Amino acid sequence: MNKQTVQLLEHHFDTAFAAPDGIKKLRELILALAMQGKLLAQDPHDQPAWELLKEIGAEKQRLVKAGKIKMPKPLPEIKPEEAPHELPKGWEWVRLGRIGEINPRNVLDDDKEAGFVPMPLISAKYGEPHKFEHRQWAEIKKGYTHFADEDVALAKITPCFENGKSCVFRELPNGIGAGTTELHIFRNTFGVICPEYLLAYLKNPRYIASGIQKMTGSAGQKRVPTDFFAQNPFPLPPLAEQHRIVAKIAQLMTLCDELEKLRAEREQKRLTVHTAALKQLLDETVKPSFAPSRLRVNNFFPQHFNELYSVKENVAELRKAILQLAVMGKLVPQDPQDQPASELLQEIGVEKKRLVNEEGLRTEANEKIEKNEEYLGRPVGWEYCRLGNLAKFIDYRGRTPKKVDSGIPLITAKNVRFGFINRDPYEYVTEEEYECWMTRGFPKPGDLLFTTEAPLGNIAVIDIQERFALAQRVICLQLHKSDMAFFLKWLIMSGIFQSQLLNNATGMTATGIKASRLKEIPIPIPPLHEQRRIVAKIDQLMALCDELEKQIDAATGKQTALLNAVMAQV
Repeated sequence: MNKQTVQLLEHHFDTAFAAPDGIKKLRELILALAMQGKLLAQDPHDQPAWELLKEIGAEKQRLVKAGKIKMPKPLPEIKPEEAPHELPKGWEWVRLGRIGEINPRNVLDDDKEAGFVPMPLISAKYGEPHKFEHRQWAEIKKGYTHFADEDVALAKITPCFENGKSCVFRELPNGIGAGTTELHIFRNTFGVICPEYLLAYLKNPRYIASGIQKMTGSAGQKRVPTDFFAQNPFPLPPLAEQHRIVAKIAQLMTLCDELEKLRAEREQKRLTVHTAALKQLLDETVKPSFAPSRLRVNNFFPQHFNELYSVKENVAELRKAILQLAVMGKLVPQDPQDQPASELLQEIGVEKKRLVNEEGLRTEANEKIEKNEEYLGRPVGWEYCRLGNLAKFIDYRGRTPKKVDSGIPLITAKNVRFGFINRDPYEYVTEEEYECWMTRGFPKPGDLLFTTEAPLGNIAVIDIQERFALAQRVICLQLHKSDMAFFLKWLIMSGIFQSQLLNNATGMTATGIKASRLKEIPIPIPPLHEQRRIVAKIDQLMALCDELEKQIDAATGKQTALLNAVMAQV
């Protein structure tokens, strides 16, 4: 390996450490360099590969004459245009089928123990050994792929092939094994290949990329053909150089392991420090000495945003902390001049009574709320009210209307995300179905959509101006005081309220909440003017979080582009 390549590889380690998937790409680069003879210098004293091929020819003739093997079918010579790149001196392009046996069979007494290897026991990671189960040979000799110690296996089916599942078999009981039929096997009959070198070739992303183009079969059942495995041009170095390459790969992969460990430790430390800072902030806000903690809250975010630029997980935790502070009444100051929430609830009660009398409103909940149900405390001017007394529930839980290719849009639980409505997938019902279906009420802009199951707890304010139908597992909340919609959205998105949902949910495989239980959950209500200040502050801080994530994406994008540019030089 020349000095320029050495410097390039050394530079890769620094660049790879910074890029998001840099270490993964670095591993791929190491294998690519290995197959080009660029990991280490060649030794002119090594026996060249062409002499190994000559010895194989003589050994084949001997084994055929002795009746130990059948005369193999001749494989076509490798044409110059088939060679992916130029090889170092002493190397040769060869087909695997010429230098070993492909998919051989084993012979062993039925009562002998052997190793059984299903696909999950084969790793995609270079250097990680396979595992096996102990079986009698009689149980596994039929209907499975055969292999033996020192054989090299390649997973041929999607997605195992694309993921790089392959291994060198070792330490099998009696040196024999069988396993998944989704393997191609190479047996090193003539001893001209170091098995780990062949393994590096099979895990090389360039080999995998070329194999993907040759796969046959239907979607989900595509396989690498035997001909590709047996005949794809293989770069054969001198045997001594193969062993040196394998040792160098092992050394560099160990460095990659250390880099991954260092990165994981660094990221964990960042998360730990940030979590501790947020915990301190949240702990301070619940102390009786309110004025100092208010100052702390207002100063925290600008000071700490820059520290989060390289860690998206911290931004996610920060979003949660913002909502927690908001619903605790700690994000903005209270104003004694605000109309208290008790008066707001009186107005809501008047509107609810009107709806009961004039429209036959049936969504109601218990009026009384016990002290132990006030799960967020009660800041000055705040009150509690059950959700069922704040809104009319428009619920279509029973079934979903018949869908058609065009017509009135249908909004399902798949469209309601955490904080917004995504129109994809677009689904429709007929005009007639819409008129028959929407008998419980019509959602309108400014209402809330809430998912009761699969997923539970997504919430969004309706911003759709056109008519639409509502499917099952979605409840439309038509608030008796529509000005509360955005505060209530953020409240429902908070971790504290999401915990309330889970506490009231039912079901094992698909957790959901019944409308009858949802309407009984108490809701902390600030004065209306304070709600508006809270929503404005949340919007401001969430916009900063959005910008922060964009900066993180831009930074990591630059790091990835730099790594790709450096790798392209190889």
